[in-house]
Amino acid sequence: MTARQKYQKKASQFVTAVRLALDTKGLVYRKWGATQRAKRGDWLVDNAGEVYTVDSRSFSRTYRQLRPGVYLKLTPVWAEVAERAGRIRTREGWSSYRKGDYLVYNQRRGTDGYCIRAGKFKTMYQRAN
Repeated sequence: MTARQKYQKKASQFVTAVRLALDTKGLVYRKWGATQRAKRGDWLVDNAGEVYTVDSRSFSRTYRQLRPGVYLKLTPVWAEVAERAGRIRTREGWSSYRKGDYLVYNQRRGTDGYCIRAGKFKTMYQRAN
């Protein structure tokens, strides 16, 4: 892996989201090459047409509401370029990545991770100071 660097979400890269505040046992769906799971209280996110769920603790720690239904990730992330294809364990399930994709972590120590295709990552994030 390349050295992990600190990045910040660009201000123009907000998402729309709704909390799964329903009496439910959860939501199971297929994405990123594996089964994903959301729990009651997690968030259903639409990120420029890509829809997925985010764990409630992770969402509340990293996103801030701009207006009703619109959120921006304000906390920095740490990311590195994958040198080979593989899988990463996320809070929702497993996600597959290709060589050159970014492995992104909400925590500096490399936890609460996920993967993003290189082109999308470069559109959404910029290096932080």
